[in-house]
Amino acid sequence: MMASSSSSSSLSNSLLQISVLLLIFPLTFCKISSPNQEPLVFSLKTKNVPQSSSDKLSFRHNVTLTVSLSVGSPPQNISMVLDTGSELSWLHCKKAPNLGSVFNPVSSSSYSPIPCSSPICRTRTRDLPIPASCDTKTHLCHVAVSYADATSLEGSLAHETFVIGSSARPGTIFGCMDSGLSSDSEEDAKTTGLMGMNRGSLSFVNQLGFSKFSYCISGSDSSGILLLGDASSSWPGPIQYTPLVSETTPLPYFDRVAYTVQLEGIRVGSKLLSLPKSMFVPDHTGAGQTMVDSGTQFTFLMGPVYSALKTEFMAQTKAVFKVVEDPNFVFQGTMDLCYRVGTLTRPNFSRLPVVSLMFRGAEMSVSGQKLLYRVNGAGLKGKDQVYCFTFGNSDLLGIEAFVIGHHHQQNVWMEFDLAKSRVGFGADVRCDQASQRLKSRM
Repeated sequence: MMASSSSSSSLSNSLLQISVLLLIFPLTFCKISSPNQEPLVFSLKTKNVPQSSSDKLSFRHNVTLTVSLSVGSPPQNISMVLDTGSELSWLHCKKAPNLGSVFNPVSSSSYSPIPCSSPICRTRTRDLPIPASCDTKTHLCHVAVSYADATSLEGSLAHETFVIGSSARPGTIFGCMDSGLSSDSEEDAKTTGLMGMNRGSLSFVNQLGFSKFSYCISGSDSSGILLLGDASSSWPGPIQYTPLVSETTPLPYFDRVAYTVQLEGIRVGSKLLSLPKSMFVPDHTGAGQTMVDSGTQFTFLMGPVYSALKTEFMAQTKAVFKVVEDPNFVFQGTMDLCYRVGTLTRPNFSRLPVVSLMFRGAEMSVSGQKLLYRVNGAGLKGKDQVYCFTFGNSDLLGIEAFVIGHHHQQNVWMEFDLAKSRVGFGADVRCDQASQRLKSRM
């Protein structure tokens, strides 16, 4: 999930509107060591939250991978949302004592705001969606993030000591956000922060000195695992790698610090969609990049590619489920292929054709239950259950990119290798079982 900017506001803002389900992943600390030794290992616990609670977080996350850690001196316990689509890490701050905020900088002796004159403010924030500016009143480095519903957060860039387990990381740069909160619930504002994990120089993974991290996201109500550092010796299965795509020239629709890979084709069942590879390549404006983003729920394809996939998937599922004919029923405003399923019938997902996303050197197969997502069929006649296709149309979303969301990453080992500029996809696994195996070995 990414915040908005003047050059990519359409892409970034729209992604943040996709918020129907919250998957909560509290990460419990298991083991810690230096970046050059064994990886940091965390367990992931997933939990479904009712759709009515989908707007709880003011920054409109639809998936949260929540890392529990301590910040400041003396340490204050906080939680941060892990997001591979963002660079700047931030916390809600209240610059007054005893307000019970997520992080109170007044109470920390190691908190150090960054002045406008600092090279960090002038140079290292250039890749942020909204580059830092100078607050003329405080002479501090001012940072801001904004979202599609006009929610915005503002504050100061600062240094602080982040404590993970028994290891302290002094001088970590983050945004201390103390104004512009628009959440309906003050409690929400007190309990949320964000840990940026993309390729930018200010991202948490880069600041901590890790050149690699991995995670395995389970389905609902089961556990997975996150590892910071090199876990290649710990993961028993084969991993397919696809190189990261880099772009040195600034382009209006290309996020240079995203995890961009090259999508080359899509197969439905045994049939390869008849599309030229040029349809998957970014154009001269940067439109058409393919990003792997843990902060976006579903997968979105640019219009012509989505239309071809939708047509073929419908053709191969005619005898399986009945399509919702109501043209006004579009899930989340972007997913217009939905099916009716009898109220007493458990869908037979095994009859659905596998959809394979073909990357350069790697492939991600989406099958079974991951292809359809049960939604609220309010407004439709009858009492049938309604399931929608978990691929959406980027055109309806108003973005100029392909986005691989976390729903299709479930039970796939995901490895982000910054040192070798690649993303790895492990074979389909049971992430809850993998978690238990790995934790017993580390």
